[in-house]
Amino acid sequence: MRFDDPMRAKKSLGQHFLHDPDLLSRIASLTGPVAGKTVVEVGPGPGGLTRALLNAGAGPLIAIEADPRFANALSDWPETALGRIQVRLADARDVDEAALIESAGGTLPAKLIANLPYNVATPLLVRWLTGPAWWSAMALMFQKEVADRICAVPGDAGYGRLAVLAQAVSQPRLAMTLPPGAFRPPPKVHSAVVVLSPLPESERFGDLEALTRVTAAAFGQRRKMLRSSLKAAGGDVDAILDLAGIDPTRRAETLSQGEFRALAVAYRAVTA
Repeated sequence: MRFDDPMRAKKSLGQHFLHDPDLLSRIASLTGPVAGKTVVEVGPGPGGLTRALLNAGAGPLIAIEADPRFANALSDWPETALGRIQVRLADARDVDEAALIESAGGTLPAKLIANLPYNVATPLLVRWLTGPAWWSAMALMFQKEVADRICAVPGDAGYGRLAVLAQAVSQPRLAMTLPPGAFRPPPKVHSAVVVLSPLPESERFGDLEALTRVTAAAFGQRRKMLRSSLKAAGGDVDAILDLAGIDPTRRAETLSQGEFRALAVAYRAVTA
């Protein structure tokens, strides 16, 4: 089978493929020049974005693909034989990216550029945000609703745990929106690419485990006051809120990034 023969997308894997060369070229450049840079691509599928990244000079390009059809096809590309592409048949949720980059002869930190499978996009992003900082910048395709949640601020309808975690370590921006018709097969919703640029080390929040716990509890029952919703995180809620200087009658969607950081610090101090 030739690589450019159509391969049916699998709904079970959340696959929707983008083929427009101009759009793919734009996405490949959203984090800045990739020439000579180590790039990780998750879910390359039939290789449209892979080709755009190669055309832009990326290398080594590490492609993580869970579908054997596409992983095998990519392995037959001349660029793979030349070492410009390193193909890994794997579920990205189970990959040690830093070890994979080092084994492929790449350089840390690497760029992460991908049209993510929609059914695993959110858990993958949370994992990358809260895990070891192996990435230098990310340009990721999501459903538009998810992209809006990542970039949301207090008062926005989509503001929640994902925005707080993303903005604790990065500065996200919605870079481009695409209609369903841009993909094959077309999804039922619009899609969008979010670029996440890492915050300077001095501005990153260090205790992401505590932040994850308090945001999960606070937004898990977002209609309730914090004095009630935070009980799910454990610890003396009154003491935590008092130490953080936050009114216990407030609700999660009103708290700023700074206030959530203060809440996480207080949670760690009270529960340590």
